Formats: sequence, C-alpha cells, structure tokens
Amino acid sequence: MNPILSQNLFLVKEHVGMFKAANNYDIYNPETNQIIMNCRENNLGFFTKVLRFTDYKRATPFNVEITTASGEKLITVRRGVAIFRSTVEVLDEKDRLIGTFKQKFFSIGGKFDILDKNEKPVATLQGKWTGWDFKFSHENKQLAQVSKKWAGLGKEFFTSADNYVLQIEDTVAAESPLRQLILGAVMCIDMVLKE
Repeated sequence: MNPILSQNLFLVKEHVGMFKAANNYDIYNPETNQIIMNCRENNLGFFTKVLRFTDYKRATPFNVEITTASGEKLITVRRGVAIFRSTVEVLDEKDRLIGTFKQKFFSIGGKFDILDKNEKPVATLQGKWTGWDFKFSHENKQLAQVSKKWAGLGKEFFTSADNYVLQIEDTVAAESPLRQLILGAVMCIDMVLKE
C-alpha cells in the first residue's frame, strides 16, 4: 500500500462546473495545501452522462480512480446500476477486491455497511440528515470522520462546492486496508447519498 494512505488528514475539493457529468476531486494535505491525490471518473458512457442530468443520477453506474498527484493508481471505486440500494466495490492498485459497501435501506441521513473482501463487517458509515457530518465506526469505536467544518490552513477552499475534510483516527493502522475502504467510501458519499 502506498505510504500516502497512512496520513490521517485529507482535504477533499470537488471540481465545480456548470454542466459536468463526471465526479472529479482533488485531495490535499491540509497542512501544506499541496495536492497529494486525484479522484477522477474518466470513462463515462454516453447514456450515463445523459442520465447524470436527470432524477436518475443516483442510480447511474460509476468507476472512479484515485491516484497519486503523479498518476500512480491507488484505489478504484466502482458500482453498476443501482436500482434500490447501492453495492460498491473497492479495488486496490492491482485491481484486487479490498471490500464492498452496502447501503442500508431506510436510513435517515445515509448509512453504509463497510465489508472486507470476505464480506465481514469492518465499519459503518453513518451520516446525519441535517448536515454534512459522517462518522466511521466499528463496535462503538470511532475510526474516522468527515466534515465540512475545518479551521486549518485549507479553510479558504470551503466554498459552495462539496469540499470537506476526512480525519482518520490514529487507532487505524498505517498499513490497514481499512484506510483504502474509508477513502473509497468518502468518494461515494456524494455519488450515492448526497446527490
């Protein structure tokens, strides 16, 4: 696993555009304001692009690649067409399955079960319907949180676009695949729960 994933603090900034179908983000180190990763949805089909501008946007498939700033692949996050609820796959840099997310039915604010490659639950992503605060937890222990509130160096990035901070707890081991799953899940919040 790339050492860049062992950091605990990431600032995610959405690319804004009037008529954009693809979901594209830059991921910064908020302490240095340097881009450390890119998140791109490069290969959208024609019908997916068209459906992204309709009420069916949340049901469209996606294939998002997270790379280092120099273009080295770190994670792929993909989903087919979602009819009732989403199941998202997360793959490592060699396209091996790391785990999946399964959206919960009837959850207020949004909720995912995060499973490892053997379908064993390793975390839950839970949001509040009143805002943009999400927490990753497992067995009553917080693993990470996502928020639009940030008072650090990168606070000038916070505009009307979807910009937020991911903070992973020190208790999540630096080499744990859970870090890849958490980062992949953060990229899905917008596409699955908040669009």
